[in-house]
Amino acid sequence: MELEFFLQAAKRKTANTVIATSCHFIPSKLTKVNYIFDPVSPGYMQDINAENFADIALSLFRFQYDQNSLYAQYTDALHIDPSSVKTLSQIPFLPISFFKTHQVKSGAWADTALLFESSGTTGDIPSRHYVHDGALYEAALLDGFRSVYGDPSQYAVIALLPSYLERGNASLVHMAKVLMEKSGHPDCGFYLNEWDKLKRVLQRQEANGQKTLLLGVTFALLDFAEAVPMPLKNTIVMETGGMKGRREERTREQVHHFLKHQWQLAEVHSEYGMTELLSQAYAVKDGIFRATASMQVLVRDINDPLEVQTLGTGCLNVIDLANVYSCAFIATEDIGRIAADGSFEVLGRMDHAALRGCNLMVL
Repeated sequence: MELEFFLQAAKRKTANTVIATSCHFIPSKLTKVNYIFDPVSPGYMQDINAENFADIALSLFRFQYDQNSLYAQYTDALHIDPSSVKTLSQIPFLPISFFKTHQVKSGAWADTALLFESSGTTGDIPSRHYVHDGALYEAALLDGFRSVYGDPSQYAVIALLPSYLERGNASLVHMAKVLMEKSGHPDCGFYLNEWDKLKRVLQRQEANGQKTLLLGVTFALLDFAEAVPMPLKNTIVMETGGMKGRREERTREQVHHFLKHQWQLAEVHSEYGMTELLSQAYAVKDGIFRATASMQVLVRDINDPLEVQTLGTGCLNVIDLANVYSCAFIATEDIGRIAADGSFEVLGRMDHAALRGCNLMVL
């Protein structure tokens, strides 16, 4: 269904060309495209900045067209000539649903360093992200986190991720584990329903003036805040979305208002990430996200998915330069709004999209 939507858009743009409208690809042209890209060069992630982002992304596009047969066939099905792609908005973005139905890989490799799987819903097919190079993930995570919050060693990292701990291969759990490892604080850890223990740990951190990151899925943060109101002056509370049918749906504004009231917080922070991405975006207030250096968000027209802009309201397309060995260009099922300064809000989900455990909050 989603592929047909993209193909129909391509058909409208190339009215004189007959293209497939089923879920079968036309054969790839297998055209070799000239590119200059070395994904294993030292400091690849650290070298990315606003000035060279577009050049790196365009080189990565050509690399992935050449090295990812699925992506090449998809690009060809849209009748996009890779040599004609000169700007970020001209790059074809792979529908995120392909991570449910295919192994999305760029390059000839068999060794999987990490496997991330989405929660999905009962009976739904989970997304699977095969990660060839764990160092790229860690570099994207840590470089991005440090750019917003400083070094993880400054924090005691505490995670409330019950629904994610109950299954394997959750990218959010792995993210928390990496931050905990880099923190090294003895009170780092995951908590399920241990409210009394968690209260004592947070009270100790507050008394010691210890900076703390409390990272949590939304319903768990609400449960804990409801049960244990307390002042948190040295703690950053970061919600990751996710009501997962556990509580009555609330808007992000309602969730943040409640958490700020219960814990006497000035702001509640948010994290935007997903199984199919290795980079994250963070919001330090009001759900206004800013992508980290390896990530950029564009917006596509809801009715014409090939019409892509750098600002406005529509469905979100994400470029993730850490996705070297999968696909760096993802058409998500999130609806959002991008401002002139590049910051963005997530407003909800496309009506036909399957519910995802990481984003079930009504926005």
